[in-house]
Amino acid sequence: MTKQDKALLVMDMQISITERYDNANDVIKNIKKAMLYAKEQEIAIIFVKVGFRQGMPEVSSRNKVFYASKKRAENIDLSEMMKIHPDLTPLPNDLVITKNRFSAFSGSDLETLLRSMDIKELILTGIATSGVVLSTLREASDKDFVLTVLSDACTDSDPEVHNLLLTKIFPIQAAVLSTQEWIK
Repeated sequence: MTKQDKALLVMDMQISITERYDNANDVIKNIKKAMLYAKEQEIAIIFVKVGFRQGMPEVSSRNKVFYASKKRAENIDLSEMMKIHPDLTPLPNDLVITKNRFSAFSGSDLETLLRSMDIKELILTGIATSGVVLSTLREASDKDFVLTVLSDACTDSDPEVHNLLLTKIFPIQAAVLSTQEWIK
Protein backbone atom coordinates (compact mmCIF):
# COMPACT_ATOMS: atom_id res chain seq x y z
CA MET A 1 0.00 0.00 0.00
CA THR A 2 2.67 2.52 0.98
CA LYS A 3 6.41 2.42 1.30
CA GLN A 4 6.44 5.12 3.94
CA ASP A 5 5.89 4.87 7.67
CA LYS A 6 3.89 8.11 7.53
CA ALA A 7 0.22 8.96 7.20
CA LEU A 8 -1.51 12.21 6.30
CA LEU A 9 -4.71 12.57 8.34
CA VAL A 10 -7.47 14.62 6.70
CA MET A 11 -9.82 15.22 9.60
CA ASP A 12 -13.40 16.48 9.93
CA MET A 13 -13.53 17.92 6.42
CA GLN A 14 -17.24 17.27 6.05
CA ILE A 15 -19.49 19.73 4.24
CA SER A 16 -21.56 20.29 7.39
CA ILE A 17 -18.37 21.43 9.15
CA THR A 18 -16.49 23.27 6.38
CA GLU A 19 -19.52 25.43 5.53
CA ARG A 20 -19.17 27.11 8.93
CA TYR A 21 -15.68 28.49 8.23
CA ASP A 22 -14.99 31.53 6.02
CA ASN A 23 -11.49 30.32 5.14
CA ALA A 24 -12.41 26.68 4.53
CA ASN A 25 -11.61 26.98 0.81
CA ASP A 26 -8.02 27.99 1.63
CA VAL A 27 -7.69 25.06 4.02
CA ILE A 28 -9.14 22.69 1.39
CA LYS A 29 -6.70 24.01 -1.22
CA ASN A 30 -3.76 23.34 1.09
CA ILE A 31 -5.02 19.90 2.05
CA LYS A 32 -5.34 19.05 -1.67
CA LYS A 33 -1.68 20.09 -2.16
CA ALA A 34 -0.65 17.95 0.79
CA MET A 35 -2.66 15.00 -0.56
CA LEU A 36 -1.04 15.31 -3.98
CA TYR A 37 2.41 15.32 -2.41
CA ALA A 38 1.50 12.40 -0.14
CA LYS A 39 0.38 10.34 -3.13
CA GLU A 40 3.63 11.13 -4.98
CA GLN A 41 5.67 10.10 -1.94
CA GLU A 42 3.53 7.01 -1.25
CA ILE A 43 2.48 8.41 2.12
CA ALA A 44 -0.80 6.92 3.32
CA ILE A 45 -3.80 9.27 3.30
CA ILE A 46 -6.45 8.56 5.89
CA PHE A 47 -9.72 10.47 6.03
CA VAL A 48 -11.24 10.86 9.46
CA LYS A 49 -14.83 11.98 9.81
CA VAL A 50 -17.09 12.44 12.77
CA GLY A 51 -20.20 10.34 12.56
CA PHE A 52 -23.06 8.81 14.47
CA ARG A 53 -25.91 6.39 14.01
CA GLN A 54 -29.27 7.95 13.24
CA GLY A 55 -30.55 9.55 16.44
CA MET A 56 -26.98 9.77 17.82
CA PRO A 57 -27.34 7.10 20.54
CA GLU A 58 -23.55 7.36 21.14
CA VAL A 59 -24.06 10.81 22.67
CA SER A 60 -24.90 11.20 26.35
CA SER A 61 -26.71 14.20 27.80
CA ARG A 62 -23.56 14.67 29.92
CA ASN A 63 -21.51 15.56 26.82
CA LYS A 64 -21.96 19.33 26.54
CA VAL A 65 -20.77 19.81 22.95
CA PHE A 66 -22.07 16.70 21.24
CA TYR A 67 -25.39 16.73 23.11
CA ALA A 68 -26.12 20.21 21.72
CA SER A 69 -25.50 18.77 18.24
CA LYS A 70 -27.73 15.80 19.03
CA LYS A 71 -30.62 18.10 19.94
CA ARG A 72 -30.18 20.11 16.70
CA ALA A 73 -30.00 16.94 14.58
CA GLU A 74 -33.09 15.16 15.88
CA ASN A 75 -34.94 15.30 12.54
CA ILE A 76 -31.97 15.46 10.16
CA ASP A 77 -30.58 12.71 7.92
CA LEU A 78 -27.12 12.26 9.45
CA SER A 79 -25.77 10.41 6.40
CA GLU A 80 -25.81 13.71 4.50
CA MET A 81 -23.98 15.48 7.33
CA MET A 82 -21.23 12.85 7.28
CA LYS A 83 -20.24 13.39 3.63
CA ILE A 84 -16.70 14.63 3.10
CA HIS A 85 -16.34 17.87 1.13
CA PRO A 86 -16.55 17.07 -2.62
CA ASP A 87 -13.17 18.71 -3.33
CA LEU A 88 -11.57 16.13 -1.03
CA THR A 89 -13.73 13.11 -1.82
CA PRO A 90 -11.91 9.89 -1.00
CA LEU A 91 -11.28 7.47 -3.86
CA PRO A 92 -12.81 3.97 -3.58
CA ASN A 93 -9.62 2.45 -2.11
CA ASP A 94 -8.85 5.34 0.26
CA LEU A 95 -9.08 4.70 3.97
CA VAL A 96 -11.95 6.42 5.80
CA ILE A 97 -12.27 6.26 9.57
CA THR A 98 -15.39 7.29 11.46
CA LYS A 99 -14.99 8.62 15.00
CA ASN A 100 -17.60 9.90 17.43
CA ARG A 101 -15.69 12.35 19.62
CA PHE A 102 -13.07 15.06 19.06
CA SER A 103 -9.95 12.88 18.83
CA ALA A 104 -9.50 10.82 15.67
CA PHE A 105 -8.71 7.88 17.95
CA SER A 106 -11.86 8.09 20.07
CA GLY A 107 -14.52 5.58 19.06
CA SER A 108 -12.58 4.52 15.95
CA ASP A 109 -10.19 1.81 14.81
CA LEU A 110 -7.53 4.36 13.76
CA GLU A 111 -4.84 3.10 16.12
CA THR A 112 -5.33 -0.51 15.00
CA LEU A 113 -5.05 0.58 11.37
CA LEU A 114 -1.92 2.69 11.98
CA ARG A 115 -0.20 -0.10 13.93
CA SER A 116 -1.04 -2.71 11.26
CA MET A 117 0.44 -0.41 8.59
CA ASP A 118 3.53 0.22 10.76
CA ILE A 119 2.87 3.98 10.68
CA LYS A 120 5.14 5.93 13.01
CA GLU A 121 4.57 9.52 11.87
CA LEU A 122 1.33 11.46 11.45
CA ILE A 123 0.79 14.67 9.51
CA LEU A 124 -2.32 16.42 10.84
CA THR A 125 -4.78 18.58 8.90
CA GLY A 126 -8.41 19.51 9.45
CA ILE A 127 -11.09 21.57 11.11
CA ALA A 128 -10.98 22.67 13.87
CA THR A 129 -7.57 23.42 15.30
CA SER A 130 -8.98 23.54 18.85
CA GLY A 131 -11.07 20.40 18.27
CA VAL A 132 -9.95 17.42 16.23
CA VAL A 133 -6.39 18.67 15.62
CA LEU A 134 -5.65 19.43 19.28
CA SER A 135 -7.34 16.29 20.60
CA THR A 136 -5.70 14.02 18.03
CA LEU A 137 -2.28 15.62 18.54
CA ARG A 138 -2.44 15.10 22.31
CA GLU A 139 -3.55 11.48 22.07
CA ALA A 140 -1.13 10.65 19.23
CA SER A 141 1.73 12.13 21.22
CA ASP A 142 0.80 9.96 24.20
CA LYS A 143 0.87 6.98 21.81
CA ASP A 144 4.44 7.93 20.73
CA PHE A 145 3.75 8.99 17.14
CA VAL A 146 6.05 11.56 15.53
CA LEU A 147 3.82 14.51 14.67
CA THR A 148 3.61 17.35 12.17
CA VAL A 149 0.78 19.88 11.97
CA LEU A 150 0.27 21.70 8.66
CA SER A 151 -0.53 25.19 9.93
CA ASP A 152 -2.35 26.40 6.80
CA ALA A 153 -4.26 23.13 6.38
CA CYS A 154 -6.25 23.62 9.56
CA THR A 155 -8.35 26.44 10.96
CA ASP A 156 -10.47 27.44 13.92
CA SER A 157 -13.46 29.69 14.49
CA ASP A 158 -11.29 31.76 16.84
CA PRO A 159 -8.11 33.07 15.13
CA GLU A 160 -6.47 33.84 18.48
CA VAL A 161 -6.94 30.27 19.69
CA HIS A 162 -5.68 28.95 16.32
CA ASN A 163 -2.52 31.09 16.55
CA LEU A 164 -1.93 30.27 20.22
CA LEU A 165 -2.14 26.55 19.52
CA LEU A 166 0.15 26.74 16.47
CA THR A 167 2.79 28.95 18.10
CA LYS A 168 2.75 28.00 21.78
CA ILE A 169 1.08 24.65 22.40
CA PHE A 170 1.63 22.39 19.37
CA PRO A 171 5.41 23.00 19.01
CA ILE A 172 5.89 21.27 22.37
CA GLN A 173 4.79 17.97 20.82
CA ALA A 174 4.94 18.46 17.03
CA ALA A 175 6.65 20.16 14.15
CA VAL A 176 4.42 22.99 12.90
CA LEU A 177 4.96 23.69 9.20
CA SER A 178 3.09 25.31 6.34
CA THR A 179 2.03 22.94 3.58
CA GLN A 180 4.75 24.38 1.33
CA GLU A 181 7.43 23.87 4.02
CA TRP A 182 6.33 20.25 4.48
CA ILE A 183 6.40 19.57 0.74
CA LYS A 184 9.98 20.87 0.43
